[in-house]
Amino acid sequence: MSGDPNGPATNGCGNMLKSQEQQAKINEVRRLIGPLSGKALIYCSDESISRHLRARNWNVKKAAKMLKQTLKWRAEYKPEEIRWEDIANEAETGKIYRSNFTDKHGRPVLVMRPCRQNSESIKGQVKYLVYCMENAILNLPAGQEQMVWLIDFQGFNLSHISVKVTRETAHVLQDQYPERLGLAILYNPPKFFEPFFKMVKPLLEPETYNKIKFVYSDDQNTKKIMEDLFDMDRLESSFGGNNNSKFDINIYAERMREDDRKMPSFWTRVNIPPSVSYDAPPLNSIKLDSNSSSSDIEERDSTLGHEIELGNTKPDRDLLAHQGGLNTTTELS
Repeated sequence: MSGDPNGPATNGCGNMLKSQEQQAKINEVRRLIGPLSGKALIYCSDESISRHLRARNWNVKKAAKMLKQTLKWRAEYKPEEIRWEDIANEAETGKIYRSNFTDKHGRPVLVMRPCRQNSESIKGQVKYLVYCMENAILNLPAGQEQMVWLIDFQGFNLSHISVKVTRETAHVLQDQYPERLGLAILYNPPKFFEPFFKMVKPLLEPETYNKIKFVYSDDQNTKKIMEDLFDMDRLESSFGGNNNSKFDINIYAERMREDDRKMPSFWTRVNIPPSVSYDAPPLNSIKLDSNSSSSDIEERDSTLGHEIELGNTKPDRDLLAHQGGLNTTTELS
């Protein structure tokens, strides 16, 4: 189990947010939320509240409403109590898994392969996605709050498209895990995926939409993009890397069971290890807008850009001690 998933308040790249104004807003959200206890208290760290504020453009009332809904969702859904045995059947094909490498900024990587979808249960797919999100957050290093999604479209066809699953995925990501996604790389999506992506665009908030990048292996900028973000010797060959290892369900199951054993203490510990620095170029220096897709470059249509009322939101497992007191996608496989 790595450092504090709540991190210090950051922009996802480890840059501290220290302004008195921001701290005042965090304090005001805490006041509006009212007295808390147990896991809710642990969850509502300054960093967690900061993520909700960022997701609501630092609007205190909207952030407080979002956080209240998140706390309600967590109390009812109990995402931190999901265990491997509860979702093992969803995981067996390797449609979604946490890779054994991070990007150069220390962000955990969730590999997704939609073509390996093995379930028709939206409820089951969402539960597995939540498990994967919680597991990625458990493994966040100190000072890091976000993760990367690597989505491999090899073998993807029309039968793998589901608006319902996509809607639920957007809901979980944006409402329950705000500011947890740092980047989603759609690797070699087929042409027929672009119209679908435009269709579901209204489900995505601008901040989320801007984190989704289309990357094609035949694009001249692709290699540079991936090299800037990943150690190519560890990156899987299906994404242009040099690692030829394959997903092994038995090995992965043991990793997840080991992480499951760490989860209870994750929600009670108070000692936060020091931040870790990573040898990587600043995220804002990496050119991610390869000339790959019109969908990626297209301006968000103002008629579709209405703000979606994100009922539930959660800063996700930052359950790390609050000020020392005491986070569906067609599983994008």
